[in-house]
Amino acid sequence: MIGLPSGTRVWLVAGHTDMRKGFDGLAAVVQTALAENPFDGHVFVFRGRRGDIIKVLWFDGQGLMLLAKRLERGRFVWPQAADGRITLSAAQLSMLLEGIDWRMPTRTQSPQLAA
Repeated sequence: MIGLPSGTRVWLVAGHTDMRKGFDGLAAVVQTALAENPFDGHVFVFRGRRGDIIKVLWFDGQGLMLLAKRLERGRFVWPQAADGRITLSAAQLSMLLEGIDWRMPTRTQSPQLAA
């Protein structure tokens, strides 16, 4: 995962998006549906109807970057809301990109009390 500058917000666009859209189409969705500026340096994540493809739109200060990922097995975990947006942390974005359920991650080992 590309390291995001501090203060970068990650927006998850609820619902599903037409994955045929490219830079301009997704930037238009950010402007109209979210009322945000796609050139502010924030990250916007979109999911396709089937749930196995996501696209990430990010302006890094020099230009827009469009990243896409398709899972060969499984689906990306997505909120049930049909419209709206949800903010994620950079750690949650990393889990999402790995196909991990970012909503309720569990630790592999519980902390032990000192004896």
